[in-house]
Amino acid sequence: MSYQDEERAERRRTQKEIADQLRASGALDDIFAQMDAGAPLTGDNGLLGGIVKAALERGLETELSDHLGYEKGDPEANIYPNSRNGTSAKTVSTEVGDIELAIPRDRNGSFTPMLVPKGQRRLDGLDGMIISLYAGGMTIREIQHHLYSTLGTDLSHETISKITDQIQDEVLAWQTRPLEPLYPVIYLDAIIVKIRDGGHVRNKAAHIAVGVDMDGIKHVLGIWVQATEGAKFWAAVCAELANRGVRDVLIVACDGLTGFPEAIQATWPEATVQTCVVHLIRAAMRFVNYQDRKAVASALKPIYQAVNEDAALEALEEFSNSTLGKKYPSAVKSFQDAWDRFIPFLAFPPELRRVIYTTNAIESLNYQLRKVTKNRGHFPNDAAAVKLLWLAICNIEDKRARERQKERGKPAKERNAKPRLIEGAVTTNWKTALAQLALAYPDRIEPYL
Repeated sequence: MSYQDEERAERRRTQKEIADQLRASGALDDIFAQMDAGAPLTGDNGLLGGIVKAALERGLETELSDHLGYEKGDPEANIYPNSRNGTSAKTVSTEVGDIELAIPRDRNGSFTPMLVPKGQRRLDGLDGMIISLYAGGMTIREIQHHLYSTLGTDLSHETISKITDQIQDEVLAWQTRPLEPLYPVIYLDAIIVKIRDGGHVRNKAAHIAVGVDMDGIKHVLGIWVQATEGAKFWAAVCAELANRGVRDVLIVACDGLTGFPEAIQATWPEATVQTCVVHLIRAAMRFVNYQDRKAVASALKPIYQAVNEDAALEALEEFSNSTLGKKYPSAVKSFQDAWDRFIPFLAFPPELRRVIYTTNAIESLNYQLRKVTKNRGHFPNDAAAVKLLWLAICNIEDKRARERQKERGKPAKERNAKPRLIEGAVTTNWKTALAQLALAYPDRIEPYL
């Protein structure tokens, strides 16, 4: 039996013992009778709400007794300097609906409850539920409707917005955290999100940087929003990464944006800028008819699988002179236009090529993020977009971690849980690739080994 199975079995045993004890004591007889009579479990008149109310009020009374030094009804209460002074009404939103509490007070006004602190109108579990729903892609109004229809809790649009805003400080801390001095490989890419700008909703680019550290572990370094995916803005992104501690990058894999290499090398002059081969292939296939796509894709392989630049140039000329090359000159032109940014890839051995072959690390991430953002309509501002994207990354990784935990202890062939998407994922065959990097960039990498 796996650790997860043992844990689940122990939880079942514990819960069964508690349920059996409650049934045997007769404590649940009245609740069962009310359920049989048709009383609801949740909502404004739900039994669970009544149970939570009783438990919270009992806990608050216990806190007050500890604060005053005597129990309620103690005949010697008059000898104590402070005393009870009735209750005040307070509505608290919980995971089982809104609860009307009677908060006990003391005459001196010195009692500060810890179970339901002053000013708190929601229990922590509800805040966590709201943030989880938000990270899953639900809009604030969708969350508002979901809470009301399932729990009977009617929170305002502004309240839910404030709850999700609580994590803004966490996002800022993450976005400005110190980084490693050397990342052997950094991938740069962007996705388009809709954001309100003044009186209009505009398409903006959310720029994402993923770095591979010296241990081969991938990290999302930051998310930045700008009106367009421009080289000038990428230069600002690189400068910010440098300000956070990145002194050197060996290889930067990116798409074929004009001016991208210059923008990167303005911050890291010795960095090798490599156009993403997958982006290049997509550009070459853009105007290829569906019935010819498989043949053209096969004909392009000798170009990017060539052993060196000369062999690749020969393969490109061969494709250019072929029937398919003459039929689709745009495919040939895509490689010719990007040639200077494509050929650095050909100087690396196969083990290292597989690492920098594509920005697939970000492409997979972007695919998941688009699923989260597509139903959002638009974001009210740039900060809201960054917040949701950060939350979505955390949510995806947490979900996958839970799935892997459930399969812990099972044979490898029976495991179906997905690995880490990006954050904390280990690059395949990294040790071999790192050895090749040490040979290619000995002076720059050895100080960090």
